[in-house]
Parts: sequence; C-alpha cells; structure tokens
Amino acid sequence: MTIPYFELTLIVYFFGAGLFVTSLAVRTEILSSLAVGMTAFGFVLHSATLHTLLFGTDHVALSRFFDVMVFFAWGLILTFLIVEYANRIPVLGSFVLPLAVLALIFAATVKQDLQVLEPVLSNIIWLHVGMIVSGTVAFALAFVAGIMYLLQERLLKSRQFTPMYHKLPPLDFLDDLNRKSIFLGFPLLTLGIVAGAVWENFVWNWDPKQISTALTWLFYLIVLLGRLLMGWRAKHAAYLTIVGFVGVLVTFANVG
Repeated sequence: MTIPYFELTLIVYFFGAGLFVTSLAVRTEILSSLAVGMTAFGFVLHSATLHTLLFGTDHVALSRFFDVMVFFAWGLILTFLIVEYANRIPVLGSFVLPLAVLALIFAATVKQDLQVLEPVLSNIIWLHVGMIVSGTVAFALAFVAGIMYLLQERLLKSRQFTPMYHKLPPLDFLDDLNRKSIFLGFPLLTLGIVAGAVWENFVWNWDPKQISTALTWLFYLIVLLGRLLMGWRAKHAAYLTIVGFVGVLVTFANVG
C-alpha cells in the first residue's frame, strides 16, 4: 500500500535538517527561521501520513514497526515544535530533526517485509505501543539535551565563542530540560510495559524485546532515583541519558 505524503515528508525534513545544521556555523537566524518553517510544513504532511496509518489501513494501528517509527518521528517533531514555540530555541531542531530523519529512513527500509498482527486486543496494543513510543520521545529529548549540554560546556571551558555557542541555550536550561524529559518519559514507559504485560498475559519468555525493555526501564529508574535522591545533575546526568538512549535504540532494533 502506498502511504500518502511519506516520501514528501522525508524530503522536506531532510532539507530542513540541512538548514538547521548549516545554521550552527553562522550568526544569522535566517536559516534557523527557514528551517523551523520547513519543519512545520513537513509536520503537516507527516500528520497526514500518520492519520492514514492509524485510520486508513486494514491492520491494527501501531502493530507494524513501520507505523511505530513514523509515530516516534511524529512525536519527536511535535515535541520540538512545542518546546521551540515556548522557549524560542530553534537550535534544538539542529539535533532533533536529523534524529527524526534517521527514524523515517529506518522505517522506509523495513516497511515492506513486516508481519501484520491479528486484530485482537487492539486497545491494549494502542496503549502499549503508544505509551512506550511517547516515553521514548521524552528520552530522545533528554538525549538531545544531554548532547547540547556537553557541547555548550566544552565551548565554555575552551572559551570558543563560536556561532554555535551563541545559539545553544544556557547550561541550566539544558539541565532542566534533561531532568523534565526523564521525569516524563519514565512513567510513560512504565505504563507501556504494564499494558504489554497485560497483552502477553503476564508471560515472561526471555524474548530479546522483553529483556532489552526491562534493562532500559531499570536503567532509567536508576537515573530517575539518582536525580531525585542523590542529586545527580548536569554533566553526570547528561552522560547517563546519552548511554540510556543507546539502550533504547537497541530495544527498537530488537522490535524491528
């Protein structure tokens, strides 16, 4: 089945990502503004694509890996647009949009050879996948905030006042964004895991998906408790969330 606007969405995002990355090397905000506008246009196309996948096909929504990756990229772009609108930090797109592009390219490489699930317990599937993907979006934002924090800290320490330095937000803002993203992502991931356990009738069979998901949940639990009880902040938390998101990518690879 042809998915309307998918290829066009990917093309628009690709050029938008190019503008965002290029804008890191110049002081002017023109490229960033153009990139934000292009991203918003791509998001409209992306939303039409997602609507078709959720409501315009004959399989259970979000039961295919292709659907999941399209939904993940959509949530990532939506989050960026909200944060950018609230805080006016278009530089975030220089890190978020390339990640969304990679997710869509990955989706495009696997969309033809997937087994479609039978339409059973579809509401549980929606909750299970929807919550896990939403939590993953939050962890992706924490990952991006961690990378931006480490870059900004290095520029400050080396006194390299480049265009990127002037575009990156203050360290306190990035640390706060990292913290809030983890606090949001963990309960979403937990709800998704519980829904998945209900769907599987609480059967543990040492499946790679179950193992990688459990390890990811445990890792972020440690990070969350470290933030709450041990005062982990800034650089320490940035490194941990980067490592944690690598675990998330492994989980996605197992699902795929």
